[in-house]
Amino acid sequence: MNPSTSSQPPEEEEDDWLFLSSESAKPPGPSREPQETEDRGPLRSRFISAWNSVKYGWSLKQKSKFSKRSPVVMFGLSYELKDHGDRECFRRVFSSLLWLTYRRGFSPLPDGALTSDSGWGCVLRTGQMLLARGLLLHLMPPGWTWCVSHHAVKDDLELLRSTGSAESGQEVKEGPSKRSRKLSLGSLLDRPMEATHRRVVSWFTDHPSAPFGIHRLVELGKSSGKKAGDWYGPSIAAHILRKAVAASADLPNLVVYVAQDCTVYLEDVRRLCERPPPQAWRSVIILVPVRLGGQELNRSYVSCVKKLLALQCCIGIIGGKPKHSLFFTGFQDDHLLYLDPHYCQPTVDITKENFPLESFHCKYPRKMSFSRMDPSCTIGFYAKCHRDVESLCTVVNEALSTSASTYPIFIFVEGRSQEEEERSNMPTNNMAYIRRNRGVRSVNTSNSLDEFVLL
Repeated sequence: MNPSTSSQPPEEEEDDWLFLSSESAKPPGPSREPQETEDRGPLRSRFISAWNSVKYGWSLKQKSKFSKRSPVVMFGLSYELKDHGDRECFRRVFSSLLWLTYRRGFSPLPDGALTSDSGWGCVLRTGQMLLARGLLLHLMPPGWTWCVSHHAVKDDLELLRSTGSAESGQEVKEGPSKRSRKLSLGSLLDRPMEATHRRVVSWFTDHPSAPFGIHRLVELGKSSGKKAGDWYGPSIAAHILRKAVAASADLPNLVVYVAQDCTVYLEDVRRLCERPPPQAWRSVIILVPVRLGGQELNRSYVSCVKKLLALQCCIGIIGGKPKHSLFFTGFQDDHLLYLDPHYCQPTVDITKENFPLESFHCKYPRKMSFSRMDPSCTIGFYAKCHRDVESLCTVVNEALSTSASTYPIFIFVEGRSQEEEERSNMPTNNMAYIRRNRGVRSVNTSNSLDEFVLL
């Protein structure tokens, strides 16, 4: 699958997966001799990292053009870029998102000599970014932004001087453009939040002890038949994130639910979140793997995707171009707004006091046409309490009903999934059981997590 042509710079058309598809660039496989793997692994890793640093380092310098005539919609808020206050607020909010990219120079990944995820780990990185967005909502006060981000993003947003085409029919709830705002540049009151900010960043660093770092995610991917150097689809990434949060002792009040066959079973969600009194209801991140068409994006779903990205409960989309994962955060007109993980940076040593945070935040807003979006993606939502879950169901159902297609992207249903009902009677292995009229047939699901129902 090749990205469709567009007027974007040539480097955005290229794909690191195409580079890795050549035999000489593949990570060492089991067929190679152990000594050859040991000798060539670090060299190959450095070579791939250098290639991606040159390739994507240059593309990051290319600024996307933003129209003054159309609002930018991101995480439920609308920003009128012709207004100076809105423009500054958008800069600050965007640069406060955690940017998790390729890294090099970390300790070897499990069962191999790879010391970089450059060229193959982009889906895991976009999964990290979506989870990070949920964690910041979970742990930070509403409206938190990084206290130094205002300076970090000054003058990086480039606006079109020519007339832009505004899209009609987009209804977004009142955002910061509708009210006055004051941008704090930081104070002593920011210190507790900054400590939490650093703690969240440390959870995603490239160290075996980090609960959501690349080492941990690769280790959890083994149960899905994946290893370092493999391609991870957005559905498998969702299940890996679920396992990572479940295994973390740092987040006892948060759970992750992954929808099955484009269906969110509400009783399963409640069972995950409910706890005996007087304990509080657990917050939940709901991940929905979907496929929005066959080989290409079905354009009838674009309006629905916009509606979902315009919801405050939406925490983004693990998506991208074919074999080139991106983290979608919003849109302007017919272009998606995204963070790109395809930039290889040195590993940061978080054991140092006041370790630098700049490489975990991006000051370059980027856009991509909806027409180039790969149909396979995972959509994320966050609900803090029981009331928020009910509100989420209401607003998401309303957004889903706007789809021009006969079938919605996904659905909510009451009750439990068959898998949950039978879990207590199933052997603890990687086998699922599908009921048939003539009995029960077992199928191995370890390699089928990225199979979607075509809509």
